[in-house]
Amino acid sequence: MAIPQSFIQELLARADVVEIVGRTVQLKKGGANFMGLCPFHAEKSPSFTVSPTKQFYHCFGCGKHGDAINFLMEQTGMSFIEAVRDLAQHYGLQVPEDEASPQDRARAAEQRQKQATLSDVLEKAGEAWRKQLKNSPRAVDYLKRRGLSGEVAKAFGLGYAPEGWRGLASVFPNYDDPLLAESGLVIASEGEDGGDGKRYDRFRDRIMFPIRNVKGECIGFGGRVLGDEKPKYLNSPETPVFSKGHELYGLFEARNAIRDAAYVLVTEGYMDVVALAQLGFPNAVATLGTACTTDHVQKLFRFTDAVVFSFDGDAAGRRAARRALDGALPYATDVRTVKFLFLPAEHDPDSYIREFGKEAFARCVSEAVPLSRFLIESAREGCDLATAEGRARLASNAKPLWSALPDGALKRQLLGEIAGLVQLDAQELGSLWAGTPARGGARNAERGPAPAGESGNGWRPRPATSRLAGRAQPVNRADHATRLLLAHSQLWDQISGEEHGLLCALPGAHGELLSWLEAQLHEHGPQPWAVLREALREHPAQALADRLMLGSDIAATDDHGEALAELRNLLKRMLIDQLKAEETEAIAAARLDPAALARYRELQARRLALETGSIVPQ
Repeated sequence: MAIPQSFIQELLARADVVEIVGRTVQLKKGGANFMGLCPFHAEKSPSFTVSPTKQFYHCFGCGKHGDAINFLMEQTGMSFIEAVRDLAQHYGLQVPEDEASPQDRARAAEQRQKQATLSDVLEKAGEAWRKQLKNSPRAVDYLKRRGLSGEVAKAFGLGYAPEGWRGLASVFPNYDDPLLAESGLVIASEGEDGGDGKRYDRFRDRIMFPIRNVKGECIGFGGRVLGDEKPKYLNSPETPVFSKGHELYGLFEARNAIRDAAYVLVTEGYMDVVALAQLGFPNAVATLGTACTTDHVQKLFRFTDAVVFSFDGDAAGRRAARRALDGALPYATDVRTVKFLFLPAEHDPDSYIREFGKEAFARCVSEAVPLSRFLIESAREGCDLATAEGRARLASNAKPLWSALPDGALKRQLLGEIAGLVQLDAQELGSLWAGTPARGGARNAERGPAPAGESGNGWRPRPATSRLAGRAQPVNRADHATRLLLAHSQLWDQISGEEHGLLCALPGAHGELLSWLEAQLHEHGPQPWAVLREALREHPAQALADRLMLGSDIAATDDHGEALAELRNLLKRMLIDQLKAEETEAIAAARLDPAALARYRELQARRLALETGSIVPQ
């Protein structure tokens, strides 16, 4: 689906970012702007500002920024299209769909109505089961024996589906309603002659765990038996609103805690999530009886840049972690952290934290295995590195794992580590994996390790000044940074939130163009310049983009590493310029408010550290 840019502009013109942010953040007027505690990171003094004139929010602490659409995406984890639809509905607007026939638009509207209706049906069942829990001493006793409090049961909306084949008949007078079967609440079997057969409740005599999407809508259930019957857990089937490969249990409840903790803990079971929430780890989520997929990982990275997978300590948990590794590799950029927590074989997170306590579990989290180490451990499993055959097998096992990583410093370092294990030069291993002969035999020691990601005849040392860096620097840093990002849009995910804010807050067409680019990448991922050029047609910033890219040879290079280094250098200089301007403002403010002098010293110290190279923007 493509949403016309004209509609996005109309929507943002009608939306009030102060109102949208104010739904979840307590804002106070401060001069021309509003101030509040940032909802995206823990802080005690407000650094989060919302500008009613610019219709823009920015946090000076964590760097999060954007308009009303960006806020909904960051706060709820919605996709770009979901956020546009939610905002449009709030203001009574109908989202148009480009290149869609009236029949397609009608079907899409019908599908959205069906999804809303199914969620209403599921919510009604969940409400009935919550009432049943209060009236079932046996179910309440089970939860108490598992150590759960009434508060956490209420927070997660736990319920109880009673015994009996047609318990929901008392909740839904029309038990034959097709929606009950379509939502997965009722199983309908056909009769022998093809006519109506038996209908009965899917969930019976089970503790019920509502599954919610990132907007808080009920989309399915998980049910656990109170005894040792099989299956222990039963999930809703795939429906128009529920797909196990896309959803995570507890994400809606954990979204704010994930931001506060700055990482998410991924477990395997409903009880792990609920127990961890009660015992001090409310930032936990769980997969829904399926392997962790790339869709799961992509959804998690909307909320945090750090993921810790914590599966059971047995062989099955190890296999689950290996599948999670496959799902995480394509998103393991240099600015993200992925770790794997392995508990003793007899424990899952629930049992471990109850036996050893919160501090012991926190130590386990801090000592979790980094993705790089787990990748190598997985590749060398079953390989005898004392033999040439074992080393060759390691190289074969490692190739698909390493290839799945995005290009960057992590990938290049891993090539050197793997090459050392298999007793090959990094250039030789890279050439072997690329299917090309290595040139010049072993690398001279002074050349250093070979970076990954090169093709053709393998990596060749370049002069210290690259083709990108060797050109005369443009006078306008904003021009050059924007040009680099248009040519290498994948670099956007490799710079920090503060740097995103710096770019999107640039005055005039530069800030407008880069804000558009950020939304485009949220919706479609990295795209080449030719695709971006088509999407920019009739956009107000099209003229600037054309001017920057006309005749530029940046887009012709495939050396993203050099482009990233050049971009980070530009951003560092731009940040220093910004700090200088803020220092001037702080000095002026200090004449009226002596407290501003501390702010000036803080800004000055940071600028000097950047200029001397003792710190870099994160």
